[in-house]
Amino acid sequence: MQRRHFLGRSAAASSLLALPTWLHAQTLEKPKLTIAVGGKNLLYYLPLTVAETLGYFKAEGLDVQIVDFAGGSQALRAVVGGSADVVSGAFEHTVNMQAKGQRLRAFALQGRAPQIVLAVNKKTMPNFKLVADLKGKKIGVTAPGSSTNVMANFVLAKAGLKPTDVSFIGVGATNAAIAAIRQGSIDALSHLDPVITILERAGDIRVVTDTRIVAEADKVFGGPMPAACLYAPQPFIDKNPNTVQALANAIVRADKWIQAAGPGEIIKVVPEGFLLNDRAVYIDAFLKSKPALSVDGLIPEQGAATALRALASVDPEIAKAQIDLGAVWTNEFAKKANAKYPKG
Repeated sequence: MQRRHFLGRSAAASSLLALPTWLHAQTLEKPKLTIAVGGKNLLYYLPLTVAETLGYFKAEGLDVQIVDFAGGSQALRAVVGGSADVVSGAFEHTVNMQAKGQRLRAFALQGRAPQIVLAVNKKTMPNFKLVADLKGKKIGVTAPGSSTNVMANFVLAKAGLKPTDVSFIGVGATNAAIAAIRQGSIDALSHLDPVITILERAGDIRVVTDTRIVAEADKVFGGPMPAACLYAPQPFIDKNPNTVQALANAIVRADKWIQAAGPGEIIKVVPEGFLLNDRAVYIDAFLKSKPALSVDGLIPEQGAATALRALASVDPEIAKAQIDLGAVWTNEFAKKANAKYPKG
């Protein structure tokens, strides 16, 4: 009798342990989805890679396909065109697209500073002194219209130059960007790590503006400038709130894991191909970029206003547009994720 009672209680306990997983899976409106990203190998998107490789998406009941593009503007086009559900991309696209009639909202932060570096090519511009010297020059960006392009435009504007005063050339997110500098086919580069650290250590570039440094980013943009985040069309968020919450949970866990991780742990998690054949350089790049990565997935209160100022300074259409800043971001999901995973 006691044995039957024990077995009965054990069976009941087992069913209770299994129940939350079953219920969780049932509550996800869209467990299988696609995330578009522009340059997944970049440290800018490290939380996305960590969430994938450590199984955080799967732990939330999600089957996520990540589709990689050459730049953030192409990832944006994928979600606007309907071939992707969510974007892992630059925050300012949510502001930019509202001015064009597209309702996009950021809901989980990956980077609290842009981590973009504007640097000049020592080979083609050995006598560089001022940003104004870039007039008439060729500047490499991951892709035209991407966050690297936006940041370069903003720095140029502060020096009195218009976007049309230079030529922007898409060089992708990896080896092509390095080759473009070394071959002298571009005079400057607006890009991210690990590409910047590789060129910096080799003495190929001279850094002009470095937003891997949070204080410098705040100074450049006049306030906190949110960087990589997960964003999606508002109708997708409205229709799939539990799925969006699961995505936010995974990213917040990844943000916190990265802050607690050492370089050796990062190397084990990042795919070999992301290291660009030099682990030491990647570790150096990670240590430089780590302070600019989000610690909790929360978007700063003044972030949207900062992004709008930056965009408006180089785009007259955005300057004239009536932008509802409260509609381009929310911390609702990230706050719940922090409550669920207070320690990651």
